[in-house]
Amino acid sequence: MTALPVITPTLVQRLSSTPRGARLARRLAVAQLDAWGFAHDSRTTEAVALVVAELAANAVTHGRVPGRDFELRLARDADGIRIEVSDTRSERQPPGPENVTSPSPLAESGRGLLLVDAVARRWEVVDREPPPGKTVRAVVAVPAPFENAFDPASNIHSGA
Repeated sequence: MTALPVITPTLVQRLSSTPRGARLARRLAVAQLDAWGFAHDSRTTEAVALVVAELAANAVTHGRVPGRDFELRLARDADGIRIEVSDTRSERQPPGPENVTSPSPLAESGRGLLLVDAVARRWEVVDREPPPGKTVRAVVAVPAPFENAFDPASNIHSGA
C-alpha cells in the first residue's frame, strides 16, 4: 500500500485536546464543506463529519498530552476530501487499516477506527511532522457528478 501524500490544506486549525475541541473540529469540517458547496445533509458531508469526529475523539482520548493541542487539516483535491488529525503523543499508536479488529459485542468503545475504515476510501497512521506525535490521514471520496464540477469559488449545494 502506498502512503497518502502530504496535503496542502485549505483548513488548518489547532484545537484544545478536550471534548469541546473534538466537537469544534467536527463543526469546522462541516462549515468548510459548506464553503466548498456541499450540503449539510449530503453523504459527503456526513462521511467527512464522521471521520473527523472519530479521529478528533481519538486524538483527545488516546493522544492527549496535557497542555498540548491537536490539529485538524482539511483539503479538497482530485482524490476527494483529505482529512488529517495530528496529536503530540508518540508512544500510543493506533492500529493501521490492515490491523483494525472488532471489539467484543458488549464493549463500550473500540469501534471508531472501524467506522473510519468503512467510510474512508483509504487511511493511514504516520509519524507527525514535525515530531513528536502521530497523524492519521484519511480520504473520503466525492461522488462522480461532483468531482468534475468542483469549483471552490462556487457555493452550489448538491446532494453529493
